[in-house]
Amino acid sequence: MGVEIERKYTVKELPKDLDKYPFHVIEQGYLNVKPAIRVRREDDTYYMTYKNRDMYAQQDSSPQQEAPIGATEYNLPLDKDSYEHMLTKADGNVIRKKRYLIPLNTDAFTETDAQDLQIDKSALKIELDVFDAPYDGTIIAEVEFPSEEAASAYKPADWFDQDVTGDKRYSNAQMSLRQ
Repeated sequence: MGVEIERKYTVKELPKDLDKYPFHVIEQGYLNVKPAIRVRREDDTYYMTYKNRDMYAQQDSSPQQEAPIGATEYNLPLDKDSYEHMLTKADGNVIRKKRYLIPLNTDAFTETDAQDLQIDKSALKIELDVFDAPYDGTIIAEVEFPSEEAASAYKPADWFDQDVTGDKRYSNAQMSLRQ
């Protein structure tokens, strides 16, 4: 079992020279939305994911937190045939996107925060998702963190717009249900 702690942002403008960054081509379908059960192809790798924010919220000791920043997550490997079979059973739209892996902004953390929280800034990346139809024009940036404290201390990149962490409208599972 893993825990995913991330913050999610809309984007004001794309980074310059976007094509110079490595990327993954992702296709995913949801068999269930809550809890999220999805099958995903990332380049030539296939897997199924179970993700549940409610389980994480029950583990969280801060009841005042409205939308948990983390999710309990399990990944199980699949072969191509199993992936393709399960994808035909997906509810709603299949999501297709290109995910760029961009180095974290240099001013992401103060030096004090980076030292106190033992953050290896070089290990963190901005994952920039550029969606294909039927979500053309949707661009979301995500940053995953080693702890909630690191997520809280993070200073967003200048090219980010709104913090939409916890906003269901930007959840891939919820997006898959849109008409």
